Amino acid sequence: MGRKVVVAVCTLNQWALDFDGNLNRILQSIQEAKEMGALYRTGPELEVTGYSCEDHFHESDTFLHSWQVLVELLKSPTCKDILVDVGMPVRHRNVSYNCRVAFLNKKILLIRPKMLLCEDGNYRESRWFSCWTKERQVEDYYLPRMITAITDQTTVPIGDAVLSTKDTCIGFEICEELWNPQSRHIPMSLDGVEIIANGSGSYMELRKAYVTVDLVKSATFKSGGAYLFSNLRGCDGQRIYFNGCSCVAVNGHIVSRGLQFALPDVEVITATIDLEDIRSYRASIRSRSHVAASNPPFPRIPVDFALSDDDDIYLTISPPIDWKYLTPEEEIELGPACWLWDYLRRSGQGGFFLPLSGGVDSASTACIVFSMCTLICETIHKGESQVLYDLRKILCQSDYTPSDPMELCNRLLVTCYMASENSSSETKQRALQLASEIGSYHFPITIDAAVSAVIGIFTTATGLVPKFRSKGGCPRQNLALQNIQARLRMVLSYLFAQLMLWVRGRPGGLLVLGSSNVDEALRGYMTKYDCSSADVNPIGGISKTDLKAFLGYAKNRFFLPSINEILQAPPTAELEPLADGQITQTDEQDMGMTYSELSEFGKLRKTYHCGPYSMFHKLVHTWGNKCTPQEVAEKVKHFFRCYAINRHKMTVLTPSYHAESYSPDDNRFDHRPFLYRVHWNWQFKVIDEAVRVTWLLLYTRHWRGH
Repeated sequence: MGRKVVVAVCTLNQWALDFDGNLNRILQSIQEAKEMGALYRTGPELEVTGYSCEDHFHESDTFLHSWQVLVELLKSPTCKDILVDVGMPVRHRNVSYNCRVAFLNKKILLIRPKMLLCEDGNYRESRWFSCWTKERQVEDYYLPRMITAITDQTTVPIGDAVLSTKDTCIGFEICEELWNPQSRHIPMSLDGVEIIANGSGSYMELRKAYVTVDLVKSATFKSGGAYLFSNLRGCDGQRIYFNGCSCVAVNGHIVSRGLQFALPDVEVITATIDLEDIRSYRASIRSRSHVAASNPPFPRIPVDFALSDDDDIYLTISPPIDWKYLTPEEEIELGPACWLWDYLRRSGQGGFFLPLSGGVDSASTACIVFSMCTLICETIHKGESQVLYDLRKILCQSDYTPSDPMELCNRLLVTCYMASENSSSETKQRALQLASEIGSYHFPITIDAAVSAVIGIFTTATGLVPKFRSKGGCPRQNLALQNIQARLRMVLSYLFAQLMLWVRGRPGGLLVLGSSNVDEALRGYMTKYDCSSADVNPIGGISKTDLKAFLGYAKNRFFLPSINEILQAPPTAELEPLADGQITQTDEQDMGMTYSELSEFGKLRKTYHCGPYSMFHKLVHTWGNKCTPQEVAEKVKHFFRCYAINRHKMTVLTPSYHAESYSPDDNRFDHRPFLYRVHWNWQFKVIDEAVRVTWLLLYTRHWRGH
């Protein structure tokens, strides 16, 4: 009697609506699973279509093409003699469901719909799908004729059921069901389901990888069993980057895991599980056994197939392993770099163009591109042919193989220092030095002639000459003159991005990279349609504090000595006139708040759902050692005024790599208005009253003390 089973968990980099490519990656994962000895393979959520199809899930074509992909899977000899489940959308009785479809040897065994949908963060699943609400019930699903022609089945069960093989029982969760307080793995395990597979589409946020791992471990700690977590990896058409980290847990311990960030499109991991270990573990937890004895049963679909073999004595059980989590600096090094690689190879462009100012933000972006080049070289060195094929296609050079990251960076990244009369020689030198260290194709330009031409047009039309504040102009004139420089840099960025490959004798164009951070977006400290307006922004979801920490890490990781001076220099836009060659403008002075304060505001506003009054109440204690209640009130009021005035900028925010839980991205993540009454009269009045009461209490306590 067999007791050991080998299961395979797959991580796939699927593209939304790339049915041909998605099919090939699924088949490759099944083939690799079989070669590794597995008789059961599970994969990520909606792997047939790609997760981020969004409103394409309203189109009947999406469902048709999904069934056509399943036809190819059923017909393929690769799928012979292995139990497989795949993720795809299914319409049943005119209702759309997010499903797992399990099949074996040209027979569909079960369609299992998702029972709990995700509605927070970047997820809007109920816009396209409905929950299956009929617990422990199945119905007949009438198959399309194209499927019947292969399987000879007219109907198959759809619903909340489990698979009963000759030697074990397999159940399913789909992504959010693991996170929910009423997770389905609890009642399934109580009913004797020994292997639970979760096909997931979980995206990354900084410092959050442990959440999934803890959930997977705890899913089997209380109830025993094997939990197979299979996640997407990569960018399939959205701002998010799917997190990878596929893994297998047995009885509360991780026994196998995949990578979090990597360039290969397919990663398969296996685990060898002793079913008797699960049974002994469960039986030893007496309270669990008493509850299980009265647990309502799930419908069981009999499967004439065994995952184990009588001759399995020589199979080695997968032992528990320690999970080494990446630091936030490593997550910033790897996550945006992988996201940029996916975006580049899917966009059909030939590389990136980056305005390199010599400051923290643009330097971080440049280092992330260099990290991407490093990953590409390392992956190709390991023999990953798909990455080499994609790179050669991008460069339009069929025989090219990169020699080192700097040489590759010179081909993929063009950097430009865009000087005006307000730029300092120090920032120009810092940009030049960093570019030379990473190998980017770098050149400086001067934009003064273009600025003068624009001012000349205005003067001709109005008869007036705007002046900077330091030369007698009013705040409106001062801001307008700064914005002219910023917006012209955006215009010139796109000009050079479109033509620099022509200059270098290569076909195609470049993607313009933005380099504004999440805190500047939150505060609106950017010019609308300036260099923050780009094609993509790898740091748009990352805080200034984390970017500085990342640069400190990158300095040693990539041997970039120029980073020292970049970190020591005060952040500045360099849009106002210099005084004796020295900068007179700094970001934090302009903003009226520090970057660390901005991060606090962002987390309270988004993550903790605070309005002005709630924010004041929390910060009056948090900042009580450095600010009076009146000062806290003024800081909160200033933030919300600036937030309201600049919120409209979020409607045109460059698509950014999602990394922070407090991103103000209006397009997907942060559904708040973009038009406000900027005075917040009622809210500020309540804050003022709270300040008055606070002062009265402090005065009373002081008086009583004397």
